[in-house]
Order: sequence, then C-alpha cells, then structure tokens
Amino acid sequence: MQAVTRHCVRRLSLLAAALCLSAPAWALHMPSLHWPWHHHGAKGPEAVHELSIQMQDGAAKAIPQYWDRNTLLLDMTAVSGEGSAVVAPRPGTGWPVRLEFRVPSGGIANLEVSGVQRVLFSVPAQGAPSVLHLDPGVYLATTAAITLHWSAADGLPH
Repeated sequence: MQAVTRHCVRRLSLLAAALCLSAPAWALHMPSLHWPWHHHGAKGPEAVHELSIQMQDGAAKAIPQYWDRNTLLLDMTAVSGEGSAVVAPRPGTGWPVRLEFRVPSGGIANLEVSGVQRVLFSVPAQGAPSVLHLDPGVYLATTAAITLHWSAADGLPH
C-alpha cells in the first residue's frame, strides 16, 4: 500500500513540476492587458509621393499628398495668397483615377486647375477647409501636366 501511495505522490509531484515549468511558456501566449487609460492616439493619414509637384513663383510651401480611399488628396491648406504649381505624374507612373484638393477657407479665394480642360473653383471665405473634387475629364491618361493657380483676390485669376 505504501508503494502505491509513494507512486501516486511521485506522479503528482511530477505533474506539479511539469505545470510549474510550463506556466511561463503558457503566459507568453496570453493576450496583453489593455487598460482603458492606455490608448494610443489615432494616427493621421500617411503622406505619399504619387505626383511630382513643382512650385512656381517662389512659393516655398510644399503640398502634401494623401490617399483618401482611391482618390489622391492634395492638401493645400498651407498655401495662401497667390501662387502656382505644376503637377505631373512621376516618371514611370500614371495619373491617379481621382484627384481632390483640400483648400483653406479664407487663405485663398480661387483655385484654377488647367489640364485638358480649365476649371475654376471658388473657395468659401470662412469655415473649415474645403475639399474640392476634380471632375475626371479635366485630365486624361495622356495629359503631361496639370497647372494649379490660386489667388487670394475675389476676381478671376490671371
């Protein structure tokens, strides 16, 4: 009877040792705890470089580019006053299917976009920045470049 008890104790101690040794390995696979006050802030959209943008007239501000689903957004909120830029596809690439421009309200009054067609957008004088959607016919796949011209005057640019 003592042999059976000793045998059972030995098995239980081996099982307990195996559990103790395997517990750290099991703990490594546990999901991490997520505390309610430990949230990371939401990241903004990631800037891309799909088009080549050459600023004209000494304009020093760059125009960042972001994907908004399948539309390339050119963020012009840093521009003001009067200026122009030439936008073209990078060598070896083509135009995105859709283009849109985020413009500052009150910073500029008009945005002229010239490709195959010429489009003139009026920008609201107050409020949040506006997003202007460019019609698909303004540029074609064979269009070499698009010219942007913005003006702070209420009249037509040029």
